Amino acid sequence: MTITRRSFLSASAAFAAAPVLRATAAPLPREADIVVIGAGTAGIAAARRIMAANRKVVVVEAAPRIGGRCITDSATFDVPFDRGARWMHNPETNPMIRLARSVGLDVLPAPAGQKMRIGRRNARAGETEEFLAALVRANRAIDEASRGKLDTSCAAVLPKDLGDWAGAVEFLLGANFAGKDLKELSAIDKARAQDRNAAIACRQGLGTLISKLGEPVPVALSTPASRMAWSNRDVSVETPAGKIVARAAIITVSTNVLTAGAIKFAPDIPKRTLDAAAKLGLGSYDHIVLQLPGNPLGLSRDDSLIEQSNSTRTALLFANIGGSSLCSIDVGGSFGRDLSEQGEQAMAAFAREWITKLFGSEAAAAIKKTSATRWNASPFVLGAMSAASPGGQLSRRILGEPIGCMFLAGEATHETLWGTVDGAWESGERAADAALRRIGALKDEPADVPTQSTKRRQKR
Repeated sequence: MTITRRSFLSASAAFAAAPVLRATAAPLPREADIVVIGAGTAGIAAARRIMAANRKVVVVEAAPRIGGRCITDSATFDVPFDRGARWMHNPETNPMIRLARSVGLDVLPAPAGQKMRIGRRNARAGETEEFLAALVRANRAIDEASRGKLDTSCAAVLPKDLGDWAGAVEFLLGANFAGKDLKELSAIDKARAQDRNAAIACRQGLGTLISKLGEPVPVALSTPASRMAWSNRDVSVETPAGKIVARAAIITVSTNVLTAGAIKFAPDIPKRTLDAAAKLGLGSYDHIVLQLPGNPLGLSRDDSLIEQSNSTRTALLFANIGGSSLCSIDVGGSFGRDLSEQGEQAMAAFAREWITKLFGSEAAAAIKKTSATRWNASPFVLGAMSAASPGGQLSRRILGEPIGCMFLAGEATHETLWGTVDGAWESGERAADAALRRIGALKDEPADVPTQSTKRRQKR
């Protein structure tokens, strides 16, 4: 039986309201209509879409948990915090926000704006305006460069007269936004990224949300795909628990995992695909989380703060997370990568040093406990979010091309919502639609229903 996209979307809505079941770890089925590699945001989105079409799907996940780059840690401290992604965006069109509410989780807007620190004092109103003006000029220069025939790095077109604000501007637009320094970042990719100012948080944690949405999905945990034999007709996936044969596959591993060769393909996947993935390598972005009882920094709930810096050896502070005593020092780009390679002890030492510089030694002395993420060392991810190198923006479209009966998904495949869970979710649904069409289970109607990204473009 073939269903249309319109009736399929109705089925998806009904599925979202269905009773929640537990994700399964065993036994591993030997065949499926579609197999999904990876139980992160894109993989869970794809699997739910396939289940709504009443087709058999199985998800194999190398890690012992669902979530991918979305992990909510409830064990390290007395309150939960997200070790990976923490924001959703586009509240008017993002289906994840509706789904969060449908499973009983709370979503709320993040506080708007950021505080600026100059040494051990807050920036004055006029100084903040100077910084914002510098930020606007830098963004405008990148936007203008993106309209040229040749792509270039964001750093190459940055205004040369940003003065004391240069370091903060470069950090905010580069390391903090994309996990890469501006010299490594495509001007076209940066300019085409959708606005992410309307951030939305899940009070129980974004990792909690993805895990909750994955509960109805048949997931084989701790089951890495080691080899995939594919053709135009079918695909077989080899794992330590056995082999699965399917009519189509959706691969949601990160670009770094794909290029590292963790999964062997027979025949090899096209060089064009691997080259595209290499141009979309993951940036570096980590959280150094501090427990600071008594609010020695004097900041409000969920305040964010950056400093006036003369270099990119800096960070973003996310304070009093969810009203708790936890503060996150976020580091990224080349500095964050180098710091992460030195280990958690070095990361905690930098956080103490940075807090001392901005708030004094008494504030740093109040730190009770620390914990740091090291996403570059996570074997099933190997980084943070994808970011196109200069000349690499078109690679996102290449990653979206089918390879026989296989389809790639994940934030790296999204041209405007890359680096976000929103983009990962939408890419998973897109790939599921493509795979369902491939096996004859989904037939498009002329009047298609727009995705959140197309709706956003239509408003402009």
